Amino acid sequence: MKQIIRTDAAPASPLFSQAVRAGSMLYLSGITGVDARTGLVAGATIEEQTRQALANCAAILGAAGSTLADVVEVQVLLARPEDFAGLNREYARTFASDPPARSVARLGVEIPGLLVSIRMTACTRLGDTAAPFEAVAGPSVAR
Repeated sequence: MKQIIRTDAAPASPLFSQAVRAGSMLYLSGITGVDARTGLVAGATIEEQTRQALANCAAILGAAGSTLADVVEVQVLLARPEDFAGLNREYARTFASDPPARSVARLGVEIPGLLVSIRMTACTRLGDTAAPFEAVAGPSVAR
């Protein structure tokens, strides 16, 4: 069963859900650096837009009762590959230690002024207040 997650604290569109929960997994759509209060792109630089996109993602996660600490995978789409270093500088402030898995690709469509789109997948424990997940060692695989 799926649950649609919505919040006014992040940009929305009638074309997609901000996030969808399926069981303990939470899937965020590609979220841009648009300020939900003004409807405008947060700035002209990759750092400003990345910061806002990550804040928007955090707001959506919060609406689902989750946090950035629950994120297991991030996919970043960049409009300009030359913005990779600036993206990394801002991203590292949010995920300073134990970052989630990540991929970066080029944004396929050109939207004037938009430099970045960030989608996330989080693993949550609905109603579970126990200790955080612990890694379980599996069998070694030799190749």
